[in-house]
Amino acid sequence: MKLFIKNMVCIRCKMVVRSEMKKLGLHSTRIDLGEVDIREDLSTEQMILLREALSKTGLELMDDKKSILAEQIKAAIIELVHFSDEELQINHSDYLSEKLNHNYPSLASIFSEVNGTTIEKFYLAQKIEKVKEMLVCDQFSLTEIAYKLQYSSVAHLSNQFRKMTGLTPSHFKILKSKTKSAPEPGQIA
Repeated sequence: MKLFIKNMVCIRCKMVVRSEMKKLGLHSTRIDLGEVDIREDLSTEQMILLREALSKTGLELMDDKKSILAEQIKAAIIELVHFSDEELQINHSDYLSEKLNHNYPSLASIFSEVNGTTIEKFYLAQKIEKVKEMLVCDQFSLTEIAYKLQYSSVAHLSNQFRKMTGLTPSHFKILKSKTKSAPEPGQIA
């Protein structure tokens, strides 16, 4: 049986789902972002218990086809941007069409209808989150980050970053390094 779960966007979410399923005596054969395959067919009672357990952690079982597809789009974008070791060499519309086996205009329409925003805006927001992560990790120069995330130039990355965060990448990095080195409340500096 396949279950679809909303807001499942990271490795911790997978761990939460695995834990909650184990508590209910359910056996998963595969857990991916937004999807879980289980061996059993769920009884109504098990479905209610799982729905309640996931709800407490901010996750939600889904059964509406449009919502499921919108979550699959989100999961595919998150996987592409955050978990792929390759530079973003592929056009995201081609990637989504191929991965989800739907044409891009219908994916875009459903995504906008369900989420109230465009795939493009969600994709750009994920790229900016990845830029933030890479800046904080301090492993790559801004030029390397721009290349890895398929920006045409450092200026393009910087402009998009400023537009979405209100900060330049260098200012963001300075602020994050100050908050890392600041003593915890109650600690002596």
